[in-house]
Amino acid sequence: MKSNQQSGAPLPELPETSFRIPVAGTWSISIAILISRVLGLVREMVMARYFGAGLFTDAFNVAYRIPNLLRDLFAEGALSAAFVPTFVRRLTKDGKEQAWMLANKIISALLVILGALTLAFFFGAKGFVFLLASGYADIPEKLELTVQMTRILSPFLLFVSLASVGMGILNACGSFFVPAMASSAFNLCCILAGLFLSPIMPYWGLDPIVSMAIGGFIGGASQFIVMIPSTYSAGFRYRFVLDFSDPGVRQMARLMLPAIIGLSATQINIAVDSQLASLYGNGPVSWLNYGFRLMQFPIGIFGIAIATTTTAMVSHYAARDAKDKLHRTLVANLRLAACLTFPATVGLIVFRHEIVRLIYEGGSFLPAHTIKTSQVVFLYALGLFSYSAVKILVPAFYALNDARTPVRISMITVAAKIVLNLILRIPFGFLGLALATSVASWLNCGLLMKQLQRKTGNRWQMGDLNACIRIALASMIMGILALLAFRFTGLFFPGTGSFIQAFRLGTAILTGMVVLIPLLRIFRINEATEIVRMIASPARKVL
Repeated sequence: MKSNQQSGAPLPELPETSFRIPVAGTWSISIAILISRVLGLVREMVMARYFGAGLFTDAFNVAYRIPNLLRDLFAEGALSAAFVPTFVRRLTKDGKEQAWMLANKIISALLVILGALTLAFFFGAKGFVFLLASGYADIPEKLELTVQMTRILSPFLLFVSLASVGMGILNACGSFFVPAMASSAFNLCCILAGLFLSPIMPYWGLDPIVSMAIGGFIGGASQFIVMIPSTYSAGFRYRFVLDFSDPGVRQMARLMLPAIIGLSATQINIAVDSQLASLYGNGPVSWLNYGFRLMQFPIGIFGIAIATTTTAMVSHYAARDAKDKLHRTLVANLRLAACLTFPATVGLIVFRHEIVRLIYEGGSFLPAHTIKTSQVVFLYALGLFSYSAVKILVPAFYALNDARTPVRISMITVAAKIVLNLILRIPFGFLGLALATSVASWLNCGLLMKQLQRKTGNRWQMGDLNACIRIALASMIMGILALLAFRFTGLFFPGTGSFIQAFRLGTAILTGMVVLIPLLRIFRINEATEIVRMIASPARKVL
């Protein structure tokens, strides 16, 4: 099948005078990711209620972490960061037909390279498990179960890498909702597998937890499949073209190889955490995973949405060599991210125990697991803004055709993380691993901001730091008011039942949301108006 000769949907023009993220793009991504994150929480609830936090969930978490780590490093990390600016540059300078051809060559190269890597995962599963969790060797049943599920999940990286190319194509053409919804297919498949497939696993001689690996395999394929209709509508037609000499393919390779390290600080740190946590017996790997998943929820709702649309914007500005506009776009969106993640940080810290108990506790997930997981949530939440900021900052370097700087910073961050792990695990045990992750993420963020200032020639202003301090103060007051609302409702609705706790927690969250905008305005935060605009724009369309 030949590449389509139709023009397809035109590439939207980027406003040259606005440095705000597109409202439509942000909300479409936010809604899609919200759906995905909710389904992700439901998936984790199924995991917690059916399998608890111990040997079986530890085994699945490491088995899933192997392809998921490489997905974040390669597919949704290096590949996305390298593909979008390369594709946009070809699209801007040479038109859609040449951009489609570049996409064909990249997909073909991925099929060959990742197909071979999939075979390596399958046949070398035991070696990969040892790399992430050598402590499992002391529990043969745990090791064998992890290896079995690793083999089932071995094609996952190939599927999500192809999905990432589709996502990049659609984002570059101004379509954000469908790509952001793709991960919902994965979560839905895992939920259905846990609910309906796990009970029949023993009839096949398999442990019930294996159903989650099968659901992950099908879910990974679904992420790729849901992209096909939208890319087809955009005008793309795939045909196998293997050409490693194409300048665009080589440019991507030059960006990707260092980007695999440059975008990987958090994921490499998580891999180190898995290795060290595996030494603490059954439980810590799962507690860290459950806590990290909760911390990722607010990041997904707005952090990733802002990062995704920002990546497309800075790629366009970089293609036009408009560094001043690129810098101002980053500043505006970092401040907006602070307005959304600082309150989320306060909320997670104040209500960590209540949130964990409401979402996870029950069935095989015991109150002791709730205590440990809530402690993890507290420590991970300290780095919430820095996680989001790194996702916004790193792609800017690749848009500017600079892959070396993030690599150097990432290597420094990873080294610092390992040192912090070894120091903090002495007084805090496995909890020191979560604290070290947050500290290292802030280091990563600070170094990236410093180097980006040199790269663009634009300085970060003291006013931006002052604004962040005011946002933090507003968020703390919001947290106090939300906590008062939680305790006030407890006077009229005492008890520990799930429904009562959900009502009280929902009232506290609603209180925080209501008072946040007025508090931001009291503290003279201009982004309060931006948030109102983001909320009002889709509301007007609905009404």
